[in-house]
Amino acid sequence: MTIRDLSPRRAAWPLAALAAACLLQGCAQPKVTASGTRLYASDLNGGARSCTAPSVSPVVGTDASITMTVGNDGGWCGITATQPNGGPYAAGLLTIRPEHGKIYIHTVGDATRIDYTPDRGFTGGDAFAFRLIPSNGLTRVTVTVTPK
Repeated sequence: MTIRDLSPRRAAWPLAALAAACLLQGCAQPKVTASGTRLYASDLNGGARSCTAPSVSPVVGTDASITMTVGNDGGWCGITATQPNGGPYAAGLLTIRPEHGKIYIHTVGDATRIDYTPDRGFTGGDAFAFRLIPSNGLTRVTVTVTPK
């Protein structure tokens, strides 16, 4: 029996099953960004709806200052960092903790990501600083947290 032999209603179920399986697995196909970084659906889960954060590539021994804006809807806002020759950093070191949020430094695909999640209900200014190894330069981040 072929799909043509089935009624339209019966023929649709294999496609629906395939679509459902794809959604459950996150389609297992990475999204490749312009920088070549591979991202999976699970890499984006929990992100804030409103997030403005730069990508950085710290220069060895050079300090930098950047800004971030995030809406406080319970999600994180991430700074993506790649080594000048590509790839993630070996380690990340939080040198100044934010007063009104949490930081999570981890590898995502081919990059290191520094996620900031504001405390529930907080709006206003916050700041933190980190070092990525082996660059060792200090990156200071000024954060503006807006209502949802």
